[in-house]
Amino acid sequence: MTFDRPRVMGVLNVTPDSFFDGARYFEPSVAIAHGVSMAEQGADILDIGGESARPGAQPVSLQEELDRVLPVVETLRHQVEVPISIDTSKPEVMREAVAAGAAMINDVNALRSPGALTAAAEMGVPVCLMHMQGQPRNMQYEPSYNNVVEEVSEFLQARVDAALEAGLRPDQLVLDPGFGFGKTLRHNLELLNSLDKLVGLGYPVLAGLSRKSMLGRILKSEDEDRLAGSLTLAILACQQGAHIIRVHDVEPTRQALQVLEAAELEQESEPGRRTA
Repeated sequence: MTFDRPRVMGVLNVTPDSFFDGARYFEPSVAIAHGVSMAEQGADILDIGGESARPGAQPVSLQEELDRVLPVVETLRHQVEVPISIDTSKPEVMREAVAAGAAMINDVNALRSPGALTAAAEMGVPVCLMHMQGQPRNMQYEPSYNNVVEEVSEFLQARVDAALEAGLRPDQLVLDPGFGFGKTLRHNLELLNSLDKLVGLGYPVLAGLSRKSMLGRILKSEDEDRLAGSLTLAILACQQGAHIIRVHDVEPTRQALQVLEAAELEQESEPGRRTA
């Protein structure tokens, strides 16, 4: 996948407890229909997950996760032309999902689970490495950093080094600072304002800001009232160099990024000109 423009990754949670769309797409047929709809709306990637990583979430068994995601991956691969990503930290799910048609691995644990590095290297597909302080069940319990930008950057570079040593190629790696995963509102905003520093590590950067609790704290709003804030964060992330925007609302995000792209192209074509 090229990054001549920011790519939109549509979130498809096949779970009963994800923070925004939990249970909405738990039924496989409903999840598949939603995946098709997101592809029609302009999603460049579909990210399918069967285990919630929301704050306080408890892990699910291997078999339960496989039962949730495999029917959706297997069916969607024949119904959409966009690549499918599997959102998992379990090496067994990585293997089974890629065999079923997934073309990318999105791991909130950055391939730290036993066997995950080996599995990812053997699968030969792109992998997104995400930073998370703690685990979902406890990550929002008083997260602390001396310098969040430096510490996240150092962690991601270390995981890149481990991935390369395991046999992954540089062009297979994507980095995610993990907005909301063991971060306060201040940490999230510091990371957003310094996202260009993560881009400077030399790998595509994924930003997942859609409808997250940081917006609730800023806007004093519930999940359903965070679309405008999510679109604003998507634009800010792209202006800081993000290559992939992971979102629940595909069509509005795609439209917002089209406007941003048009404005940037106009600015490049007529440098120095100011218009009212």
